[in-house]
Amino acid sequence: MQKVLIANRGEIAVRIIRACDDAGLESVAVYAGVDADALHVNAATEAWTLGGDSPADSYLNVGKLLDIARRSGADAVHPGYGFLSENADFAQAALDAGLVWIGPTPDAIRVLGNKVSARELAIRVGAPLVAGSEGTVETAAEVRAFALEHGLPVAIKAAFGGGGRGLKVVWDMDAIEESFDSAVRESTAAFGRGECFVERFLHKPRHVEAQILADTRGNVIVVGTRDCSLQRRNQKLVEEAPAPFLTPAQHAQIYTSAKAICLAAGYTGAGTVEYLLAQDGTISFLEVNTRLQVEHPITEETSGIDLVLAQLTIAAGGPLPVSADPEPRGHSFEFRINAEDVGRGFLPCPGTVATFTVPTGPGIRVDTGVRAGDLVPAQFDSLLAKLIVTGANRQQALRRARRALAEFEITGLPTVLPFHRAVVRAPAFTGTDRLSVHTGWIQADFAEHLPNDPQFNPVTPEAPRHTISIEIDGRRMALGLPAGLLDALVRGAGPATGLAAASISAEGPGVPVGTTASEADPSILSATMGGSVVKWLVEPGTAVTEGDPVLVLEAMKMESIVTAHRTGILRNPTVHPGDAVAANSAVASIGD
Repeated sequence: MQKVLIANRGEIAVRIIRACDDAGLESVAVYAGVDADALHVNAATEAWTLGGDSPADSYLNVGKLLDIARRSGADAVHPGYGFLSENADFAQAALDAGLVWIGPTPDAIRVLGNKVSARELAIRVGAPLVAGSEGTVETAAEVRAFALEHGLPVAIKAAFGGGGRGLKVVWDMDAIEESFDSAVRESTAAFGRGECFVERFLHKPRHVEAQILADTRGNVIVVGTRDCSLQRRNQKLVEEAPAPFLTPAQHAQIYTSAKAICLAAGYTGAGTVEYLLAQDGTISFLEVNTRLQVEHPITEETSGIDLVLAQLTIAAGGPLPVSADPEPRGHSFEFRINAEDVGRGFLPCPGTVATFTVPTGPGIRVDTGVRAGDLVPAQFDSLLAKLIVTGANRQQALRRARRALAEFEITGLPTVLPFHRAVVRAPAFTGTDRLSVHTGWIQADFAEHLPNDPQFNPVTPEAPRHTISIEIDGRRMALGLPAGLLDALVRGAGPATGLAAASISAEGPGVPVGTTASEADPSILSATMGGSVVKWLVEPGTAVTEGDPVLVLEAMKMESIVTAHRTGILRNPTVHPGDAVAANSAVASIGD
């Protein structure tokens, strides 16, 4: 193995490129058109264009990837996470092309990557499970029948997916049809397959997982546990290692069943066995992710094992880095830094990174795929970077995290940094004797703080701002001002001139920054985020009530529902399925 093609983008591509360099291997980056100037493109030994800007035309295109592997002289493929990382057909195609596949075998991916067959295997080895469908469900009617038998809530899940995409939790019988359709659409868009299954949804569980490594000689170790309970839209935001406040019995059950599942599947490489931990202490097997996880750095920090280097060694036929399960050392948190507007329900917000200032100091690591000036496209995931903070124990790691998050600064587009700064001070998360957060905690208990809290709702989030230092009665203070106003003051112009220069927004002339189209004309229905139109849920001329879902938008591989902002008749739709829309732009009107 001499040259590795990385079939991915963003921070994980950069992470793998650096591991290849550590191992003395050459790296080949691939890129979509919108990623031509991305960090991973410049970091690799060489880079090749995939052409196209959509996932299907770029990072999901097996033919293009294998052709570049051939032309570049790559002899191995690392899929990273997401995209084709859990696609058994891609793994087989790479092997058939004579390439080393850096991951589990196609057979293992098929068994464990398919959540239905993974459940069946888990049952055979005695892993704990909640009730679920026997195989995939083909229609919403089958979901309804399962819900009538087992009760609500139920979870509709992509059989070949992960990362929260293609997962819908149903609390109301009337929502089953649209939830099923949405799960299939999301799964197809993200993974190229739309099959789904259904299972009982545990209310307010923690999400706990085991990181495993397995070599080609039949050896499996658990490198450590993680807690990933802080999630929004069923996608993780904060993770920590090791998983805190587990009893010895829970710890043993996770370790034993994770090894048994992977041994039974003939697993090789890095993988993650995930569980739900119910409020009564019950452990329930969730799924196996047959790839490297986004949150792998916190296990690296607390185990001393470089998981990507271990993947490269195992793929080349080498041994595990250690012969026994390592004991954790210290405690580590990972904060996913996503381009999302916290104050508007964590809506994805593509755009351009204006400034990017990372924290420094003991125990601080930042894995990133962007720099200042980079475009964050709407076609792909919202993840910009990962802040990893490690301390001697959980409380020290929390103190370092508060300091690091205060130092981290990104401008040009909204990010989840304000949420992270708040959560590391939330008693439910920072307790010394128990973890009171759960997978639905953000929506159930934290979201109520979002609408009225200024830290999550800056007055003009789209307007560039500069911070200057001033002194008041001898005390140094920081003052943030709109960039246009500050520049005007520096030039000696009056405030009106500066504000006028900065007042043109995406809505067009005459709509000030911070003013939406609907504020300019109360009848106008505005897009809640930038992205593409999936479908209208109501026809023009239909009477709607305030709060009714009317339009489905998609950005960064996640769907979002636009609801009616007032009661009236929906008229004059200006966008259609497939159209691109800007945040706050007019999409229709609702009036008498």
